[in-house]
Amino acid sequence: MAEHEISERYLDGFAHVLTEVATTGRRLTREELKSRRALGEQAAEAGLGLRTLVVAHLAAARAAWPVGPGSTESTLAALAAVEQAVDVFAEGYERAQRLTVRREEAARREFIDDLLYGRSDLGRLAERAERFGLRLSRAHAVAVAEGPRSYAEGGTVARRVEAEVLARFDSHSILLTTKNGRLLCIAPGDTDEVLAYFARQAYTATEGGRVAIGRPQSGPGGVVQSYEEALATLEMAERLDLPGTVLCAADLLVYPVLARDRQALADLVLHTLGPLSAARGGPGPLLDTLVAYFDSGCVAAEAARRLSLSVRALTYRLERIHHLTAADPADPAHRYKLQTAVIGARLLGWPGQAL
Repeated sequence: MAEHEISERYLDGFAHVLTEVATTGRRLTREELKSRRALGEQAAEAGLGLRTLVVAHLAAARAAWPVGPGSTESTLAALAAVEQAVDVFAEGYERAQRLTVRREEAARREFIDDLLYGRSDLGRLAERAERFGLRLSRAHAVAVAEGPRSYAEGGTVARRVEAEVLARFDSHSILLTTKNGRLLCIAPGDTDEVLAYFARQAYTATEGGRVAIGRPQSGPGGVVQSYEEALATLEMAERLDLPGTVLCAADLLVYPVLARDRQALADLVLHTLGPLSAARGGPGPLLDTLVAYFDSGCVAAEAARRLSLSVRALTYRLERIHHLTAADPADPAHRYKLQTAVIGARLLGWPGQAL
C-alpha cells in the first residue's frame, strides 16, 4: 500500500486534531483517543507494519507542526498530542495483534486435537492440515517425548526444542506441538533424520526424558495411528522397564502382538507362573529373579549382581522356580515359555493385578 494511502486511511483527522491542539492547548478527547485506537486495530488487521505507521504519524506531525512567534506552548501541546495519539494507536494495533495470535493459536490447537484424536471429517482435516504444512496424503510418523514435568506449548522447553529442529530442517513439512504435557513432532514418514534429531533435542531439553517413535502411517488417519503407537510404546516401556531413551515402535512389535489376546496371555501367565504364589513371600521375589536372569542373558553372575545376591542365593532361587513350576530357566526347552510368561506378567501387571 502506498504511503499516501496509509496517511489517508489510518491518519484520518490526525493533522486537523494536532493543529487544533496546538492552537488551543487542549488534550485529546476521549472520542479522539478511541478513534485513534480503532484505527490502530484496523491497521493491524490489514497487515501493515507498526514501524511504517509510526513513521507516517511523525511525518504528518512534522507537516502540521506549529511555527511562528510564541510557539513554545503550542509546541509542547503538539508534542503531548503526538505522544497520546501514537500511544493509543500502537495500543490498538498491539491489541489487534494479540487477538489475531490468540485466534491462530486456538485454530492450531483445535486442528491438533482433531488430528490426534481422529475427529472431524478426514477430507476437511486434510484441507486444514495444508495450512500447517502437512500433506496428509503422504505417510507421517509421530515422535512423543515425555519427561519429569508437564510441558506446555509456548513454554521454555517446547520453544527450545522447536527452535533447534526448525533451524535444521524445512519447517513447512514439520509440526511441533505438545499434548497432555508431552512434546510431539509430526514429520513425513520418509524423513527418519527429523524424528531422530527431535529425539536427541527432546532428551536433552527434558533432562533425560524418554522418546517413542511410531511407525510411518499413510492417509489422513495415519498421524493418529502413529501417535497412538508411540504412546503405547511409552506405556509399554514403563511397564517393562525397558532400557534406552529412544524407543522405536517398529523394534518392539513383539509386545503388542503378545498383548493382543489378553485372555490367552493371562492364561499363559497363570498356568506357567501361578505356582510361584506358593513360595514364601509370594511370587514377587521369584518373578524378579526371572526378570533379572533373562535381562542379563541368562548369566547367573550378572543376574546375581543386579539383584544384590550371591550367585549361590540366585542359584537356589532358580532351583526353587524349577521345583514350583516344573520349568527349568536354564533349560533352553523351557526358557521360551518362561520368558514369554514373564513378559506377559509385566505387561498385565501380575501379580499386583488380578488376572
